[in-house]
Amino acid sequence: MSVLTGATPLSNSVVISYQFNSLVLEKHSYMHYRRLPLLCLFVFLFSSSAWADLWITGYYPGYRTSVMDPTNIDFSTVTHVVHFALIPEYGGSIDSATNDLTDSNCTEMVSLAHNAGRKALVCVGGAGTEGAFQGAASPPNIGLFVTNIINFVTKFGYDGVNIDWEPLYSSDAPGYTNLIVDLRAALNALGANKLLTVAAPPYPRYDDPSPSNLFGMFPRLQDDLDQISVMTYDLSQPSPGWVTWYESPLYDGGYTFPNTSELVPSINASVSNNYLAYGCQPEKLGIGLPFYGYVWTGGPGMTQPLQAWPPDDVPTVTTPSYTQIIDDYYQSDLYHWDNVAQAAYLSITNTPPSNDMFISYDDPHSCQVKVSYARNLHLGGLILWELSDDYFPGQPPEENQPLDTALKQSLATPAISGVQLNNGAVSFNFSTLPLGLYNIQWSSNLASPTWNILTNNIAGTGTNVLVTDPAAATQTERFYRIQTPP
Repeated sequence: MSVLTGATPLSNSVVISYQFNSLVLEKHSYMHYRRLPLLCLFVFLFSSSAWADLWITGYYPGYRTSVMDPTNIDFSTVTHVVHFALIPEYGGSIDSATNDLTDSNCTEMVSLAHNAGRKALVCVGGAGTEGAFQGAASPPNIGLFVTNIINFVTKFGYDGVNIDWEPLYSSDAPGYTNLIVDLRAALNALGANKLLTVAAPPYPRYDDPSPSNLFGMFPRLQDDLDQISVMTYDLSQPSPGWVTWYESPLYDGGYTFPNTSELVPSINASVSNNYLAYGCQPEKLGIGLPFYGYVWTGGPGMTQPLQAWPPDDVPTVTTPSYTQIIDDYYQSDLYHWDNVAQAAYLSITNTPPSNDMFISYDDPHSCQVKVSYARNLHLGGLILWELSDDYFPGQPPEENQPLDTALKQSLATPAISGVQLNNGAVSFNFSTLPLGLYNIQWSSNLASPTWNILTNNIAGTGTNVLVTDPAAATQTERFYRIQTPP
């Protein structure tokens, strides 16, 4: 192999040389082709921040240190870690002890995140905190409440606050709005680019009389918020009139509840109808990737989605972690993927039949399609609840967090995996994700803001795709890039 002397790579690039069918290649984002004498092809590939296009916010409960030490958090995948959680108290105080947010735990979390170049936020709230929030955010108490939160952030050096007011009704909108506005002002006063994010409901509560008032609130607040994390999990329940359904499906498939025209829940309906339709900016929104699942039991033949039950024979649901599902239930012959809902499940037939099981959970394939979905809709990112549920202790580092690994690989896709020159035409392979859409562009001038379309709307399948540019033979040099979504 001959190497062209005097070649100057572009910033943060590596040189790929091709001569007489000899090729050396490393994976990066952009590709540069230069036609040179002696049938020598030099390709410059250099990284692009476009592949870090989604923020990944992972929740880590303070009380889970015995399950997964925070030193095992993979900060190469998560961009933000939310330390869960301070509990609000009615009079404006905050409780850090219940969820084990001790001084040492908080100091360590912030240090780990900052050493990795990531953001650490402290969560305030959690399930069942609505009443406490109502009192703490009331006019007599909100000043003290905000001051206590800010003092906690300042004491440990957190990069911001995540508000998790649950459940959230339309009647809470005035207090919620005041809390967000006052917190934003207090964080701004710190002068350190502090973040303010919220965990938001995917659907209104069944007994909320004014859901439009609830979801109309978020567009009005979005300029004060850095992330609106829509909790698109727990999208099914063993309640009267329901059917077995997935915990966190992308689509509803057009399926309705028995004897009604109401569609079963889905991520797409939540995001589209309850947020985008009200005017939320898509880049402010994140969707849920749960690291736990739903195990449905209690009825013969209850092994599939969309199974109804008699009123006097309501099934039971438990919510094991992903690690428990894999350890206790998973077998390859029990596994199914619903191509309509885009969801994974296990179908288990037992003896007696009353012990049949339908298990809904997110798996590595779910990581792929949710990354594609977020990109296709230009969403901001994904939220993970919660990181320790994906941790297999005793396994080697490359195997002990399989969902994290699948998510990391998904975020690194597309990636160029091979380049060759055939009769002057440049051909290259790149990896794709299922549901992904890809747009190949070229330019003869990297500094130009205008790029030309080579191939548009390539559908991802989870496999490699080959693209050829026959016109490269007539060009001195070209730059190529892959955009997702188009």
